[in-house]
Amino acid sequence: MDLVESYREDLRFARKPLTWLLLGALLAALLALPGYADSSWLVRASVICLYAIGIMGQNILIGYTGQISFGQAGFLAIGAYSFAHLKTLGVPFLLALGAAGLAAGLAGVLVGFPSLRLKGPYLAIATLGFGVAVYQIFANWELLSGGRSGLPVPKLQPAFGLSREVYVYYIYLGLLVVSTVVTYNLISSYVGRAFVAIRDSDIAAEVMGVNLTRYKLLAFAISSFYTGVHGGLFAQFLGHLEPQTFNIAESLTLFVAVIVGGLASVEGSILGAVFVILVPTFFSASRWLVPVLYGLTILVILVFQPLGLAGLWIKTRLYFQLWPFR
Repeated sequence: MDLVESYREDLRFARKPLTWLLLGALLAALLALPGYADSSWLVRASVICLYAIGIMGQNILIGYTGQISFGQAGFLAIGAYSFAHLKTLGVPFLLALGAAGLAAGLAGVLVGFPSLRLKGPYLAIATLGFGVAVYQIFANWELLSGGRSGLPVPKLQPAFGLSREVYVYYIYLGLLVVSTVVTYNLISSYVGRAFVAIRDSDIAAEVMGVNLTRYKLLAFAISSFYTGVHGGLFAQFLGHLEPQTFNIAESLTLFVAVIVGGLASVEGSILGAVFVILVPTFFSASRWLVPVLYGLTILVILVFQPLGLAGLWIKTRLYFQLWPFR
């Protein structure tokens, strides 16, 4: 078993040499992907990377803090349009991406104030109202959205002699790796423990000295920052923005990814992104049956694997840890 002997050890991203070996092998395989995958699969891999970042942020809010939100499409739109306007002004890619995350994070703090009074479905409806309001603002304010023609996003210029698909893939993969390491350390720190305490019982957490106002707003800010980065990457990937892209269906997609991937799981966030991107692709030949088969797949996973895809990963890991004494 992977026992933890000290708090410092618990904060480490990976504790065993075998874990580092497996992570290195996985990263090497992902880095080598352009060598054996065609451009269509590289595009899908890039989309999975950008979605995984946003889903990771939502999992911090829903899975670790227990604050249900259906307003992610609103934060996504704020991040995407902030990024697009800054890129149009000539701001470098990473600075524009960081600013998009900060803009969405600030909006997250404002939306987080209702969480101080609302819980469960009431908070979900309040955040849903925020998402609808943001959609209406961008749909009717031509100065922000570019009007009927939409808002073009300057293309990312490739470097190092790489093709555009390969260059974008490596950038998105690098950002996903950074986000994963940061998220792992965040949830292992005292901040992450405060989030989990609030999720389990906010009254007990407050009695133990957790400042509910500070940490609930912080959870919304961090989650929204991730979603804003997701929005910026999404805008760069699309190359052209329209308000219709950021409707309630996008919020539901992110929510489904969190639940199917696994609540309170970083690995589950990545697996959830793989699910919502690849499963519809596999069923694409069925045309009108795609939503039906997609929904049935979600139902099957939740019935037979209540912990989501992350639960299957945990069982697999425990199997090898306990072998041959299973």
